[in-house]
Amino acid sequence: MKKTSTFFARNLRNNSTDSEVKLWSRLKNRQLGNFKFRRQAPVGKYIVDFICHEKCLVVEVDGGQHMDASKADDLRTVWLESHGYRVIRLWNDQVLKETDAILQEILRHLNQED
Repeated sequence: MKKTSTFFARNLRNNSTDSEVKLWSRLKNRQLGNFKFRRQAPVGKYIVDFICHEKCLVVEVDGGQHMDASKADDLRTVWLESHGYRVIRLWNDQVLKETDAILQEILRHLNQED
């Protein structure tokens, strides 16, 4: 049986990092500016950490493993942007220590004119 992106997304949701859990607790249920977010959502051949479809905004939360994968992350960002998405990349540490500032930054991006 072929494993789908939905299967992988569900697996990622069930194994979220501490920073993803913390950010999701503040994004879910339209808590941030009444914008709807989904987490670990398939977009094309990728699974993004958080997405607001209404504003075509993707929020990626990266850990230390992404330092080694920066070329792959760059290709992913280029693909997402070529399909009309704006991408914000945050570090795990930022999300955990500067949550309110991060939320204000996300809200600023959400409120930008398209």
